[in-house]
Amino acid sequence: MKQNHFDVVIIGAGISGTALFYELAAFCDIKRVALLEKYESVATLNSNGRCNSQTIHCGDIETNYTFEKAQKVAKIANMPIKYALKYGYNEKFMFSHQKIALAIGDDEVDKVTSRYEKFKETYPYLEIYSKDELKQIEPNVVFDENGKERPENIVAIGSQSGQYTTMDFGAIADSLVKNAVNIAGDGYELSLNCQVLDIKKVGDTFYIKTNDGQSISADYVVVDAGAHSLYFAHKMGYGLHFSTLPVAGSFYFAKKPLLNGKVYMVQNDKLPFAALHGDPDILANGNTRFGPTALVMPKLERYHGNSSILDFLSCLKFDKNVFEVFKNLLKDDDIRSYIGRNFLFEIPFVNKKEFVKDARKIVPSLKEDDLFYAKNFGGVRPQVIDRINKKLELGEGRIQTNDGIVFNMTPSPGATSCFETARIDVEKICEFLGKNFNKDKFNSEFFD
Repeated sequence: MKQNHFDVVIIGAGISGTALFYELAAFCDIKRVALLEKYESVATLNSNGRCNSQTIHCGDIETNYTFEKAQKVAKIANMPIKYALKYGYNEKFMFSHQKIALAIGDDEVDKVTSRYEKFKETYPYLEIYSKDELKQIEPNVVFDENGKERPENIVAIGSQSGQYTTMDFGAIADSLVKNAVNIAGDGYELSLNCQVLDIKKVGDTFYIKTNDGQSISADYVVVDAGAHSLYFAHKMGYGLHFSTLPVAGSFYFAKKPLLNGKVYMVQNDKLPFAALHGDPDILANGNTRFGPTALVMPKLERYHGNSSILDFLSCLKFDKNVFEVFKNLLKDDDIRSYIGRNFLFEIPFVNKKEFVKDARKIVPSLKEDDLFYAKNFGGVRPQVIDRINKKLELGEGRIQTNDGIVFNMTPSPGATSCFETARIDVEKICEFLGKNFNKDKFNSEFFD
């Protein structure tokens, strides 16, 4: 690095950290910003296209979103689309697919039909499809291996064209860094292979210790380090009433494309994890990827050895209240069965045999031999536990200290909300440092 003191230091170069880096460059008069990333490139963890469903979650087919949340998310989800269109990334990093939420059985059909009637004003492009219409749109969700119609009552809501649905968030993250540097110049610096070991505040200044011996200081720090954000917060004495439950998601590939677009299942309201879905993978020539599974894993990162196990134990803060949360989760038959089945999905020799039973809810003709485990796909999402109120928090995870440092954990809906998460941080940063945020320019780029 050319200089060691910055107005703002961002820790973590995933999609959230890079979106903040870009917004500070594009809409503020802040001159010196450092983005620190401990791995060899931008977006190597959850923002990488191999580690998420590559979906722009706008709330239309996500049946776990309430009407109020969907209205909010619909606006937020347009922000990455606006960014990609501005820089010409459509058909490069952003794509349009058809998408549906598939309802199976009378109860789900009633739920989705009612949802359509309520949500169609917020999403005017939303359509409802009968079984006969689905034969043309997504035939593999209708017919079994013998070519016969599945016996259940089914409908779907969704859209066949015209909506951007899919994004390579890893490529977008890389573009955000490059565009930020082009806008702001030399004062905006990315430092790779730069692992943060410790953060201390002395007076009004934050001092950041790294593995490469750099001496970095800042007036304001944003920790966008995914599951490690809580780890750093705890080290500094913030958010001690929070614990974490890291949940790893895995995927399976079909050996050939089976779906024409995204097919999402109706969410079981009892389950705090994403429902099974099938997606055309843009990094695998449109081949169908099924998932995610949900496996509780005692580490904060996946596919990087076991070094984060101790970090997990540090921020677990296990006590009777955390135990109570785990006990209450396991008390429910549906959740207990779900956890058990997802454990089986990771065990060789039995994993495909068990997973295909669930995946047949989407494609009834699916056979075990049609699938293979997507090795090195999937990431770890930190589910936050409120130790005081003894409950699992399923929304945005943020520790806003009002002391010049903020810790962002995985928000909902994930990468889709990166520009909104960054906007909230930008306004706080500018207020704290006495700098200017060009809100009109921001609104012009993302909303007008």
